[in-house]
Amino acid sequence: MIIQASGIWKTFGRFHALQDFSLGVPEGSTFALVGANGAGKTTTIKLLMNIMAPTKGTLTVLGAESQKLSPRELVQIGYVSEQQKMPGRTQVGAYLRYLRPFYPRWDQSLETEIVTQLGLPLERRIRDLSHGMRIKMALACALPYRPRLLVLDEPFSGLDPLVREEFMGSLLRHAGDVTVFISSHELSEIEDATTHVAFLDSGALLLQESMADLKARLRGVRVTLDAPARLPRQLPPEWLDVRLEGDVLRFIDTRDSTGQIGERIAAAIGPAAGKVRQIETEPVPLRSIFTTLARAERERKAPKENFRKGKARRGEA
Repeated sequence: MIIQASGIWKTFGRFHALQDFSLGVPEGSTFALVGANGAGKTTTIKLLMNIMAPTKGTLTVLGAESQKLSPRELVQIGYVSEQQKMPGRTQVGAYLRYLRPFYPRWDQSLETEIVTQLGLPLERRIRDLSHGMRIKMALACALPYRPRLLVLDEPFSGLDPLVREEFMGSLLRHAGDVTVFISSHELSEIEDATTHVAFLDSGALLLQESMADLKARLRGVRVTLDAPARLPRQLPPEWLDVRLEGDVLRFIDTRDSTGQIGERIAAAIGPAAGKVRQIETEPVPLRSIFTTLARAERERKAPKENFRKGKARRGEA
């Protein structure tokens, strides 16, 4: 694993930004860490880059402890962030020339190709670039030295659709064998390129899985019954986002939907719901997978939160 996290906690006072967080990123993968704003994605990136230290747990990057990254590891890590700082008074071309000597593997022909394809104005000062151009500039600074690991922290924030497309196109053309670790809540932009995904919600990891396994396991299911029906109170726990509209039942099945799906549905809804006339399944987009899992996690936590609030109102310990 090019990144290995085990039992990571990061606390700020009483607030737990990350809670018992464990993660493994295979080398050569495009690994997406996804979640809503405030889920803990940027905190994870800062731990990876040794911008801050974990409160508890172990974290290795390129085989070295994140808190002991040496120049040998750092020259193999590329970093692009929406809030990346660069010298504003320096011209684009001058800053690229400044960076070259720091990286023994800097490929100047690759630099020229990226600059041309992204349309970066070499004579313009960095502070005069638009937000989208500054993100492109950060990519042009990170790829020419051919890092083993490229870390992207919310790279699409504030970008218009055309710039997003250009950014991803350039990244996919030039990344080569680079392992890409990307944190984002712009799920539609990264779905096609992602090989592995981890879902982070309120500092806790909901799951991590290869995209192939996840897409095979989670399916959208549409069941047409022979008449409008009522569902039993108890439904299979692997059914999420269950909706009944007249004689049509919809849900996301988090178990492999092949094989005995008809029998499983009939057994779950019982004879009172009527007979099953038709069953249709379809892949679930990454955005829908995340929102469904996040909603299910909030519903799971809600009874505990309500119980604690009730005890507090009654003055109980």
